[in-house]
Amino acid sequence: MKSKIKDIKARQIIDSRGIPTIETQVILKSGTTGIASVPSGASTGKFEAVELRDNDKANYFGKSVYKAINNIDRVIKPSLEGKNIFNQKEIDLIMLEKDGTKNKSKLGANAILSVSLACARAAANEYNLPLYKYLGGIYAMTMPTPMMNIINGGAHANNKLDIQEFMIQPVASCSIKEGIKMCAEVFYELKKLINSSGYSTSVGDEGGFAPDFKSNAQALNTIVEAILNAGYSTDEIKICLDIAASELYRNNKYVLKSENLELTSNEMINYIEKLVNDYPIISIEDPLSEEDYASWRVITAKLGDKIQLVGDDLFVTNFERLENGINEGMANSILIKPNQTGTLTETINTILMAQKNGYKTIISHRSGETEDTFIADLSVAVNAGQIKTGSITRSERTIKYNRLMKIEDEISI
Repeated sequence: MKSKIKDIKARQIIDSRGIPTIETQVILKSGTTGIASVPSGASTGKFEAVELRDNDKANYFGKSVYKAINNIDRVIKPSLEGKNIFNQKEIDLIMLEKDGTKNKSKLGANAILSVSLACARAAANEYNLPLYKYLGGIYAMTMPTPMMNIINGGAHANNKLDIQEFMIQPVASCSIKEGIKMCAEVFYELKKLINSSGYSTSVGDEGGFAPDFKSNAQALNTIVEAILNAGYSTDEIKICLDIAASELYRNNKYVLKSENLELTSNEMINYIEKLVNDYPIISIEDPLSEEDYASWRVITAKLGDKIQLVGDDLFVTNFERLENGINEGMANSILIKPNQTGTLTETINTILMAQKNGYKTIISHRSGETEDTFIADLSVAVNAGQIKTGSITRSERTIKYNRLMKIEDEISI
């Protein structure tokens, strides 16, 4: 009886971009609680679950989330009161049935996810276990390698860069602590280079620098120089990109404004192949648009044995879309964002599907983040192997890195 849900309280809070989001507290009859907050994205895939907002222009210019909170209070809470907190699958299924839509448009994926994650945290707290150990048990033992964002472009910055994220991955690191240190040292050197070139070192949504570089090549060349200046080789630290190509796709062409190019799908594939040949790139996320399926098959056949091709907008953490991608030979990796799908159960099912079929998994933050560290624990719980949680600046990003370092200490004891 003590492990049953007694109450659920939701409130509006502010994310890292100053936009409202939801924080939910689940209270058990034992008095144990679990709290979770949900992020939101700026560059969102067409097929993501719906983030319900009020659209009241007099309230945060339409961005408030009181409708979603009201759905938690009036629909979700009554349906979950008295439920066993350890039955995560049942809890999530009840919410999905109450919503009844394919994309969570009735209750809102933000409402559903905040409750789902808060329930998992309450269950972990009831057992007095860290979240990663509750979710992953004795098999939670792999620390992820960070993909650290160091230059922002695209929808995440006000500059000319077409590519949305320029990241580095410390592939030679032996621990999360060493990997963070390596990335941080490159970040320090990058700041010096940007300053010396006369550009601003202000940062974008995800904490990476947002200089008004003239081209994507200039950003890549500067990153390589920063890696070398920090005392590392490009065998030890690799470059990862998020092209977010759906944002560039207009009238069946990929428009790269900084390069003054309008490319067909085949030309875009050739452009990407040249980047891979010219730079130490190990991973590219969303190299093509979310609906350019035939070209996804082509690029996977052409580059899939050389680099990680990550589906984000292509898959949106959706089990059915991933299953179709696997059957059609599209991508070889998937980005995992719980708020794209809406429940913890669906998120883990998608991860297991990917791992079963040899697809690499990368747990990811969003551009509008909170201080919640759930994804850090999740990355360890499911042995994802990789995590994207932004740069080494901005506390909503660094709190995830700090959590991972703490987990590493616990696992190594």
